[in-house]
Amino acid sequence: MEQKHPLPPFTIETAKQKIKLAEDAWNSQDPIKISMAYTADSEWRNRSKFIRGRKEIQEFLSVKWKHELNYRLKKEYWAHTDNRIAVRFEYEYSNEEGQWFRAYGNENWEFDEHGLMKKRFASINDIQINEVDKKLN
Repeated sequence: MEQKHPLPPFTIETAKQKIKLAEDAWNSQDPIKISMAYTADSEWRNRSKFIRGRKEIQEFLSVKWKHELNYRLKKEYWAHTDNRIAVRFEYEYSNEEGQWFRAYGNENWEFDEHGLMKKRFASINDIQINEVDKKLN
């Protein structure tokens, strides 16, 4: 059986470990690696898109990083319960024309007993920034 440590129930320390692992995975921009942290039938809401399962996650992320260039993400702990974690995040990216953006948002995560994320609900807002105003490197 697949497992992704740390496993629920989460403590504040293990919740923060899970968040750091997710941040590192997303910064790798490897859709296959990232998708393996989710259940085979994982449910996502990402902005206005609804995504289900690893294959759709991989497709979504592959398209995302064709348009969101120079991507860099930072996640922060917000709260947790036994098998749920809430995070706030920001990430920066540029588009094909060289315009920079910073995205802010919140995610609510729910995990199964094996530490795989079965639900991810993300609310995200983007603002244009100048390259000199970047915070994340």
